[in-house]
Amino acid sequence: MRLLIVGGGGREHAIASALAKSSRITIFAVMSKENPGIVDIAKEILIENETNISPILSFVQKHAITHAFIGPEAPLQAGITDALIRIGVRCVGPTQAAARIETDKAFCRELMKQYAIPGCPAYAIFHDSEKAEAFLTEEQREYAIKPIGLTGGKGVRIMGEHLDRDGAIAYIKDLHGDVVIEERLIGEEFTLQAFTDGKTLVTMPLVQDHKRAYEGDIGPNTGGMGSYSLANHTLPFVTSGDLNQAQHIMQSALHALSQKGTPYCGILYGQFMNTEQGPMVIEFNARFGDPEAMNVLTLLDSDPYDLVTAITSGTLDEISVQFKKLATVCKYIVPVGYPDDPQSGEPLAIGPYLPAYLYYANVDRQGDTLLTASSRTIAFVGTGQTLAQAEKQAESAARCVTGQVWYRKDIGTDELLQKRCAHMEKIR
Repeated sequence: MRLLIVGGGGREHAIASALAKSSRITIFAVMSKENPGIVDIAKEILIENETNISPILSFVQKHAITHAFIGPEAPLQAGITDALIRIGVRCVGPTQAAARIETDKAFCRELMKQYAIPGCPAYAIFHDSEKAEAFLTEEQREYAIKPIGLTGGKGVRIMGEHLDRDGAIAYIKDLHGDVVIEERLIGEEFTLQAFTDGKTLVTMPLVQDHKRAYEGDIGPNTGGMGSYSLANHTLPFVTSGDLNQAQHIMQSALHALSQKGTPYCGILYGQFMNTEQGPMVIEFNARFGDPEAMNVLTLLDSDPYDLVTAITSGTLDEISVQFKKLATVCKYIVPVGYPDDPQSGEPLAIGPYLPAYLYYANVDRQGDTLLTASSRTIAFVGTGQTLAQAEKQAESAARCVTGQVWYRKDIGTDELLQKRCAHMEKIR
């Protein structure tokens, strides 16, 4: 199998590392800038904007590539899967129409409403600033303000957390009124990711991400400062009933897309808020999360060749997908000033980090020197029989990095986990 990985971030390095475990897969890659980890794995690379489809198709045809794995959401929105399918390439990644479950938040909520998919919060869709402002003025509750289109995981603003009412109105004006305004959900977030061939849904270990920049879950939202998973593949504040409901919601979304004539193939990501009433859908994503991909792919214990073949041929129900029974902790190293004013071009050095796993993200390499860029730099994933062991491994690796960088030290700690559990107990 000659397979193209689209994307050059930490998520895509994790995908490449997982796929490289199979001797039956030859990896090629396209990315907008070099990712040192992917460069070291791939047979050939193309440096190109991932939404610039024409040169990617030429690269695919030149190298007789048969399969593709789409990492980020932007090329999905641009229709890269559709274009690849037209030239005979089988894709782990939904079509442009199916990817609207992520790329168009209004579409997602209307889909859930039309097909009575549970877990949908109360919402209102606007394309006019004045009408959206009038709604907020009339309704004195706190809401989540969501841009309808893509924002790289950073566009949602929560009243009572990020914004007061005046700030919410100003934010709506900045977005020219193209927003979904939803009820504010109170609870604990968790991520459920799944492989799917359009019919069968194979779920992965639960993960909890940490969006807030600073320790103690304060500060601005980021693309994700790190994440963790437990050896039993669930989370202590998610009951078996909660998990079953989340799986049912995702299967229902898959069925709804099929009913609309837009069958979905690839990775389906459910971001849930576990509330007093059970799991509510914050959003769906049409690809792996970053950093959550690093947690689950580090644990993948099945042949990736068989997995890609099954996803792209509609035979996912015929294989067994296994994950190691280990806990994981991912800690992202980021430039000083991140996320508001990241300092790029600063040298960093990585000391001895093994046995942790290293995933390169947004980093430049000049000769033997690594330099920070404009976003998250590198990530370490620690593993262990317990969360404490995994956190210790990830923390030891993170400490080995020197330079104008920093990271959240509290991710994966027992103290933070107990805080989550206590919060959920209080709600319920």
